[in-house]
Amino acid sequence: MRRTRPRALPLAVLLAGLALAALPAAAQSTQGGAPPYEADLLHLAEILGALHYLRPLCGAAETTRWRDEMQGLLEVEAPSGERRGQLTGAFNTGYESYRQVYRNCTPSAELASQRYLEAGTKLARDVATRYGSN
Repeated sequence: MRRTRPRALPLAVLLAGLALAALPAAAQSTQGGAPPYEADLLHLAEILGALHYLRPLCGAAETTRWRDEMQGLLEVEAPSGERRGQLTGAFNTGYESYRQVYRNCTPSAELASQRYLEAGTKLARDVATRYGSN
């Protein structure tokens, strides 16, 4: 059986899941100023960081794609300084956690990449479904 490379998430899927800026401000904020989907957003940022390291390591021609996706997330969310730092930190954690372990593409790295692609797609869709429509 021939192994196929995982397909990258379409930009539209991620950004559609994150196009929450269109929600009324009251629907976005909870106490403390963070939106109710903050934990999901932090997890997605970590996934993007992991993909930014893993996908090119395993031969995908996506040298800046996942960092660009993270930049798009930051532009859509337009977070405050502290929130921006948390989101950026989550991205960096995802990247660093794999950079410290993998120097070459291995079957385990490919599997992690595939799982993150699937998890990121599901998470973006879930957030869009839960918070993106009125």
